[in-house]
Amino acid sequence: MKFTAQQIAGILEGDVVGNPDIEVSKLSKIEEGFEGSLTFLANPKYTSHIYSTKASITIVNKTFVPENAIDTTLIKVEDAYLAFSKILEYYNSVKLNKVGVEQPSYVSDSSKLGGNIYIGAFSYVGDHVVMGDNVKIFPSAYIGDNVILGDNTIVFSGAKIYSDTIIGKNCIINSGAIIGADGFGFAPNEDGGYSKIPQIGNVIIEDFVDIGAATTIDRATLGSTIIRSGVKLDNQIQIAHNVEIGENTVIAAQSGIAGSSKIGKNCQIGGQVGIAGHITIGNNVRIQAQSGIGRNVKDNEMLQGSPAIKLSDYNKAYVHFKNLPTIVKNINDLEKINGNS
Repeated sequence: MKFTAQQIAGILEGDVVGNPDIEVSKLSKIEEGFEGSLTFLANPKYTSHIYSTKASITIVNKTFVPENAIDTTLIKVEDAYLAFSKILEYYNSVKLNKVGVEQPSYVSDSSKLGGNIYIGAFSYVGDHVVMGDNVKIFPSAYIGDNVILGDNTIVFSGAKIYSDTIIGKNCIINSGAIIGADGFGFAPNEDGGYSKIPQIGNVIIEDFVDIGAATTIDRATLGSTIIRSGVKLDNQIQIAHNVEIGENTVIAAQSGIAGSSKIGKNCQIGGQVGIAGHITIGNNVRIQAQSGIGRNVKDNEMLQGSPAIKLSDYNKAYVHFKNLPTIVKNINDLEKINGNS
């Protein structure tokens, strides 16, 4: 799809400086711009590239005044970064705006589908599924029995949504994510083996939640594993059975949360963090990457290390740790002096 500079300026409420009829169909970084592409300049560090970019159109701040000749058509806006973000969002919505049910795919007759939906080829939609309006199911996705998908939710290719899962509005489930698989529940036997404990709960995901690629969220043993509104989960995260994650908490890649732990609102959890089971983490907690959490955490704490301690204490301790070889040498020297005295 092609857009003229004038059309883009209309979307962004900007002013065109140059050729209003020039067309673009791609997006690019300013230093890698090419004919037919749209780019932007917001960071002054990249100003030099506007004089050499091959991009057909460049979004700039209204305060920008070129010091040399330029070939690119300008669209001047109040905030170039925000304007380009708006274009990215618009571009993405156009790219994902598919409708209809492709074949081959299977949709149970007992399922209820909203308006303007898309179900890609080789997808499976089980019995008694309920989909809201504008739901997009991309090819080779699996939607189990009794699943509910709210308006505007997107399930990308290869994602698996197990039975009884409830997903709210405006959610994004990326490729390879598995929602509602059995929790890790086994009872030890006298002979040293294990008996599987049936996992008969479900997963509830509220509105505006993003689930990264290859992230897994296990169904509860009883009750629900709950992901509250606004939560953002990166790729390759493991959320165990009966976990609850509070509103607007973000978790980076390769973190794992063991069963029945509760995480509060507005927390920020770095990559490769391990959280033990049956603990409670308060609101507004910050956990640095590769930390191990084995205790309850109060509101507003900042933690690092494994086992994790307060970030300020960790930083002080790390200063001594870095100097440990020198400290040991000094101690050895003192012992030699004392031994010779």
